Amino acid sequence: MDQPGLETSLHRQALAALRRVNWMSRTAGSLWRPITDLAKQQGPRSLRVLDVACGGGDVALRLARRAAAAGLNLTVTACDISPVAIEFARDQARRTGLHDVSFFTHDAVMQPLPEQYDVVTCTLFLHHLEDESATGFLRNIMAAADKMVLLSDLRRTWFGYFLSHLAGRVLSRSPIVHNDGPLSVAAAFRIEEVRSLAERSGMTDATIRRIWPQRFLLSWRRP
Repeated sequence: MDQPGLETSLHRQALAALRRVNWMSRTAGSLWRPITDLAKQQGPRSLRVLDVACGGGDVALRLARRAAAAGLNLTVTACDISPVAIEFARDQARRTGLHDVSFFTHDAVMQPLPEQYDVVTCTLFLHHLEDESATGFLRNIMAAADKMVLLSDLRRTWFGYFLSHLAGRVLSRSPIVHNDGPLSVAAAFRIEEVRSLAERSGMTDATIRRIWPQRFLLSWRRP
């Protein structure tokens, strides 16, 4: 999906498939509990959430939908380096009537993020990066988060590799997803590697736990 010059129709097909994968994996749900806990501590003030490397925006939109249903005062913004992905996300927001979720194009690896958010979330992106870039990226999202970072990604396991083959073919006809799923698992970090990256980036007190299916959730709170 990161291939330069990828045909727009194939890119959008892959984004639609990723939306189904995230739904099946309950990705937004894994972020929801710590966000609501923080919101309760904050009181009535709006909680500002930034979803980084948002892809087609499905996680950001699901968080906004949950907040609306729960009566939670949440302001959701999302960014991605791909203009195709951002336009896809905006289309999804229009179709679902979530007009208060905003999206913008941004390279979160090479450029600092705006420092105006309480919570910064990121899902299924860290495995795209090598160690040095991953450490720099974690520092970027850490600097942008006034209160909390939540990062979810794949774990490199044999079972995860098998699941990526199976889920890709069951949930999508996208050749991009069929190819990228197993490659993503092969490129993913193990838990101990994620912990090392977090410590080198300055998140020395981050917690990392395994979540279904074959993923991890890194949580960090600013002291």
